[in-house]
Amino acid sequence: MTEALLYVGGRLRAAADGGAVPLHDPATGEAAGSAALATESDVDDALAAVARGFDAWRRSAPEERARVLTGAAALLRGRAEDVARAITAEQGKPLGEARAEIEQSAGYFDWFAREAVRDLGRAWGEGDREFTVERRPIGPVAAFTAWNFPASLPARKMAPAVAAGCSILVKPAEEAPSAAIAMAQCLVEAGLPGDAVAVVTGDAPSIAAQVIGSRVIRKITLTGSIPVGRELVRLSAEHLQPLSLELGGHAPVIVLPGADIASAARTLAGAKFRNAGQVCISPTRFFVPEADAEAFAAAFAETAAALTVGPGDAEGVEVGPLANARRLAAVESLVADLRERGARVLTGGHRLDGPGWFYAPTVVADVPEDARMLTEEPFGPVAPVLPYKNLDEAVARANAVEQGLAAYIFGPEDAAREVAERLDVGMIGVNSTALAVAEAPFGGVKSSGYGREGGTEGIGEYTVAVYTQVRKEGS
Repeated sequence: MTEALLYVGGRLRAAADGGAVPLHDPATGEAAGSAALATESDVDDALAAVARGFDAWRRSAPEERARVLTGAAALLRGRAEDVARAITAEQGKPLGEARAEIEQSAGYFDWFAREAVRDLGRAWGEGDREFTVERRPIGPVAAFTAWNFPASLPARKMAPAVAAGCSILVKPAEEAPSAAIAMAQCLVEAGLPGDAVAVVTGDAPSIAAQVIGSRVIRKITLTGSIPVGRELVRLSAEHLQPLSLELGGHAPVIVLPGADIASAARTLAGAKFRNAGQVCISPTRFFVPEADAEAFAAAFAETAAALTVGPGDAEGVEVGPLANARRLAAVESLVADLRERGARVLTGGHRLDGPGWFYAPTVVADVPEDARMLTEEPFGPVAPVLPYKNLDEAVARANAVEQGLAAYIFGPEDAAREVAERLDVGMIGVNSTALAVAEAPFGGVKSSGYGREGGTEGIGEYTVAVYTQVRKEGS
């Protein structure tokens, strides 16, 4: 059971007034503990802590930052089972996926440990003058994360911030706070000053307004929805803090002529229904040549229908419940809209009987262009198969949404590379859906946001370039 605790100043504590909100196991709807509701004074304490923490941590040597991150990765791996089980209880995903998420999070710590000692500056001379450009830590960071990946989303922000020499205040989704707190504890136990990381939960709008309105915060990073991203941009206007925003996607898949239809359908079904479709880079619109569309849809639906759905901690489960009642209602609404507009449900299309927030893996065909599904990110286990006449049409339809996070292409590699050049997204998978790796930049274009996490680009988001010119005295 999750305890209602904050992490401030290197220690766990309850909210100042004892306030808490109940948590529910998505598989049963039953109590899974509670999350603390931080008061204004709690947030003030967290802000004061990260201000002190930055003054201390900014002076740390790159080698020390690397040691802390490597040590935290090892500690997290040692606690992987406990943290994974907490994720499954709070968020619902299958335990195997939760374990993989912990390993991915530890991998971010390891990657940015190596980035911490990379020299990002440069120096040169010209006559009697010397020029240097340093990358210095930007300052205390405010990080806001969503509930769908309770460990890896905070890890992608904590790791580069610590590597750069910043302190960080994390506001995870109150539905699934345990992983963020566990990672903060690992960092401090590995040697990070206790004031350099804080984790607070509670009312997101009020915490965001207070944190961003503070002069302490020098950088904002969010993984969340487009409306929330717009609100944080508005809030940041007062103090002009820079932002990194990952605001979700609506990833097209273009299956090319000549693709192995059966293989593509199996691979894409596995990717689509991971985490019950609650993945920002989940494939969501499946464009298939007209001649192959029925075969693809049949293979996709057959694979989807065979998936084992159930509680995330049960043996052999491949698809868990949706994370909360809001998501279940949203998915039901999208499928109702599809039916009303004449779409054909090939498999699924209904809530599963029993307790919890389960929805059957769903594949639909004959989807009209005015269906909400084609413009709204589904964030659930629903997949539309969409025939196309030619590649120009497929590319135009793929690009015809406000989101531009990820896209996928399946088929012959040379043709896939040509299509990839025409897609308005930040990440592209060709015959692969495994895009989220520590070594590569993660982020999108258009309304999917700006800034990058991961890769050599990731640490740069937490630094500022300082240029110094020195002229030799007496010259």
